[in-house]
Formats: sequence, C-alpha cells, structure tokens
Amino acid sequence: MKVLIINASPRKYGGVTALLTVAEEAARAEGADTEVIYLYDLDIGPCIGCVSDVQEACRYPCVIDDDGREVLRKIVEADGVIVGTPIYWYGPSGPLKNLIDRMTSLENMAIVAGRSLVEGKPAGFIAVGNDSGAIMTIAYLMVTFNSMGFTIPPWALAYHHSMDDPLSNRSAVEDAANVGALVVRMIKSLGGLAPGYDPDLLNRLGGEAFIEKVRERLKSIREVEWRLRKPRVMRLLGEEGGGNE
Repeated sequence: MKVLIINASPRKYGGVTALLTVAEEAARAEGADTEVIYLYDLDIGPCIGCVSDVQEACRYPCVIDDDGREVLRKIVEADGVIVGTPIYWYGPSGPLKNLIDRMTSLENMAIVAGRSLVEGKPAGFIAVGNDSGAIMTIAYLMVTFNSMGFTIPPWALAYHHSMDDPLSNRSAVEDAANVGALVVRMIKSLGGLAPGYDPDLLNRLGGEAFIEKVRERLKSIREVEWRLRKPRVMRLLGEEGGGNE
C-alpha cells in the first residue's frame, strides 16, 4: 500500500508538518509505505480551463508540462492520499488550490474513458492555522475530493487553529494519528475495489419516464400535505396582510 502525503505549507518546520508527520507515522504503523511531497518546492501552474473549451480535451496527463504532471502521476499511482494545508483566509494555500484545479484532468477521465482516475482512493485532511477557518478549509477539501471520486473515511480530519504548538494539542494529535490510520484501513477495506460512478444510471432507471414518475409521486404527496399545511399558511398570510387570504 502506498500513501501519498501532500504538504501544502511553505514552512517545512511548521504545524502542518507536525500533524502530517503524526499521520504518516500512524499510516506506516498500519503497514503502508509513504511518500511526502512539498508543493512549495514545485512549479505547479494554474489550470487553463481546457474542459470549458472541449470537455474531452481535459484529460490525464494534463496538457501543462510542469511539476504538476509528476504530482498527478503520484496521485494516480498511490492507493490513498493525505493532504495537509495551512489555513489561508478560510481556505487552502495557493499551491494546493492550483493542484486541485489541475486534478480535474484526473476526474474528467470519467468522461474521457469512463472512470475517474482517483475513484475510490481514500483521502484524509489536516488543516492548521493561527486563527479560525479550519472547518471551512476541510469542508472545502472534503467536498471537492469526494466530487472527484475519492473515498472519505470516517473521522478523516484533523485541525489546529491556535498560535500554540499543535503537538501540545492532544486532541489534534490524536485526530491526526487517526487520519493516517483510517486512510490505510480504508484502503485495506476496499481492497482496491470501490463502486464507480455510473454516468448511465439515470437512463437505466428509465430516463425521462423515471423523472416523471418521481414528479408524480411528489405531486401526490403534495396534495395530501398541502391540505394539512394550507390552513396554517393562509392564516399566516391573513395575519400579515391585514386579514386578506
């Protein structure tokens, strides 16, 4: 098992590295091999939006020939990833955002070849900052990675938002250790096989006929529920409108 650890902090001696190191040691204790990459050491240019010109043009390997290509390759070859970032104005650092945008070339392979190249890979997240914004940062990362096809294990997050040493925050350290362990345990649980996104599922369910069936079901529910709700709603309207229904 190979876990790629993505460090998106400009300070290799800082709090992000501290908690990522905890996660890495826990992952190794679970039997995984690990590799750490520091995004600030690399040249990862911004996405240029090929997908908005011709959707099929956005594909792996990314058309931009820089260090981002190598990082994307490492993500594809890894069994799971752990991402750590400082909190920059309620979000991740700039180099990580560039990488995420470039990862569209991995996700869009679902359109090009029928499957996202990251589909099913477990991912965990760590955020560290001197002030608020940790949950917003992690929520953004979780939503984005899951939308690309990554599997998010339970409790796959750790954060610290204080000027104090993150290693003095026992709760954050315990959470970081569990991020590392749970990513590896999820890899073992999936066994390399994860359910894939089915772009033809709606058609197989019946397409427009299926949608109409759902619409009719909601209509019948509304007819019953509206009879119960209408007196209350109309009473409120009457009170606000001076007694007019």
